[in-house]
Parts: sequence; C-alpha cells; structure tokens
Amino acid sequence: MIVPRVQRHLQTLGILWCVFGAYRVLSGLIGLFFLRTFAWGRFGGGDWPFNRMGNHHWGDMHGHPWMALVPFIVAVTVVMASLAMIAGYGLLMRKSWARVFAIVLAVLALFKIPFGTALGIYTLWVLAPMASGMEYDNIADRS
Repeated sequence: MIVPRVQRHLQTLGILWCVFGAYRVLSGLIGLFFLRTFAWGRFGGGDWPFNRMGNHHWGDMHGHPWMALVPFIVAVTVVMASLAMIAGYGLLMRKSWARVFAIVLAVLALFKIPFGTALGIYTLWVLAPMASGMEYDNIADRS
C-alpha cells in the first residue's frame, strides 16, 4: 500500500518547523550577543564585560545610533520563532488551519537562507499542490 505524500511527510514537516523556531531563537540570541559585544568594543578588552568595580557595562546605550534597532530585531525574531513553533504544533496535531498557515510561513522563510529556504521549499512541495490540500483536509482534526 502506498502512503500518500502528505501523510508520509507531515510529522517530519511539523518537527522541522518546531526545530526551525528553536533555531531562530538560538541564532537570534547568539547574534544579539555578538552585536552588543562588538558594538561596545568589549570583545577582547581588558575588563570585559565587567569593569574593575564589578559593574555591568551592557546597560550602556551610548554610541551607535543603529543600536536603536535592536529591540525591533529582537521582537521580529521572537514573533517569527513563535509562529514557526505554532506552525509545527499545528501540523503535528493535524489542525485544519495549519496547512495554510505553514504555506504562508514557508513563503516568508524562503528569504532566511539557507535553512529557511530549504524548509520553505520542502513545505511548499508537500503542502501547496491542490491534491495535497484535499489529502490534508481528509486527515485534519476538525476540533
């Protein structure tokens, strides 16, 4: 018996979306660490990240005006990671809304090279065709 394409790939797709959400959070935290470190010139400095009195330097927001974008970047990262995890959960639980939600996120993920692009292509390949829509509707949880 041949298992239809959506059923074969749905669990893998849901897990990959959850992993992608966690990856977005982790890469965002690492990026924020290096951005703040290099922006304030503390990387490799003699007293980084604490001065001789033990006071924390990272609260200083002087210097680089582009650092005002950091809260926006953090917010976008958290929102996109949350949406990826919601899509993964919806696919794993076979929610009726998850197919369309994952397709929309897949299009947005195409711009997140290389992992988002690969996940976006895979998601579109599994879920976008008309036959996949009918198949997903047959297995979706309507509750």
